[in-house]
Amino acid sequence: MSDADQTRQDPTEQHPQPDTEGEQLPDPGHEDSVTRQMGEKPDHGEESYVGHDRLLDQVAVVTGGDSGIGRAIAVAFSREGADLVIAYLDGEEDDARETARLVEEAGRRCVLVPTDLVEEEACQALVDRAVDELGRIDILVNNAAYQMAQEGGIADITTEQLDRVMRTNVYAMFWLCRMALPHMRAGSSIINTSSVQSSSPSPELLDYATTKAAIVNFTRGLALSVAEKGIRVNSVAPGPIWTPLIPATMPPDKVEDFGKQTPLGRAGQPAEVATAYVFLASAESSYVTGEVLAVTGGGPVTM
Repeated sequence: MSDADQTRQDPTEQHPQPDTEGEQLPDPGHEDSVTRQMGEKPDHGEESYVGHDRLLDQVAVVTGGDSGIGRAIAVAFSREGADLVIAYLDGEEDDARETARLVEEAGRRCVLVPTDLVEEEACQALVDRAVDELGRIDILVNNAAYQMAQEGGIADITTEQLDRVMRTNVYAMFWLCRMALPHMRAGSSIINTSSVQSSSPSPELLDYATTKAAIVNFTRGLALSVAEKGIRVNSVAPGPIWTPLIPATMPPDKVEDFGKQTPLGRAGQPAEVATAYVFLASAESSYVTGEVLAVTGGGPVTM
């Protein structure tokens, strides 16, 4: 058997489908809660990700970087040589400290910023903190998001929920891009987190899916706007990925079947998404802008 045969893995079996029995967890979700719910720890690349200096000495701001996909991005970026500024919600300090530990273990700096980005002033403070402490912004990852499934669809989505979803997922992205761009030079990259929901909306996530479609359109428009400055803007559209957001915002029956509908027949792990962000942040994607990179287990993303 060749080395290639030994390392090749069946993607349908690469990660086991977690045990999802149990009650819905409180919002916001935490990594330790997900571990208890799933019966195993999500894979953020702690043991598997190997860097190759693709982002050496760059400065990356990652919102929602304390857990889930955000933590996996932080692990990957730091092992590729980047310093990190991590924005996270108050009350998620333990998760944020663990992410910082992983970044620092890779020999890179990690600035933790507890904040709620639904306010414009908080976004400005985050950008100011990044520039004050690390000098510039080379990579901006708008990853923070909020969702809350409502089985009754639009009838059960309150104005308060709609406002929170829009401000977290769309307003914060808009503000941060506008504020960060003056501190970004040619070769910099903006990566916005969309979703398979952008083109295949679930009725119980109508408001969330709406924001994810908006993110795709915003990404393409901004990419055209800043291309002449040498700044690229792209999006990653994850499918069903095991993060604290899932058991904290979806009813148990939906969580139990989470990911099984994909062609690969399982939910993905955060580490399986992080490589897409590394590609879009690095010079390996230097001729890619205005694109949506789907990481969905085979679920289609068409816009």
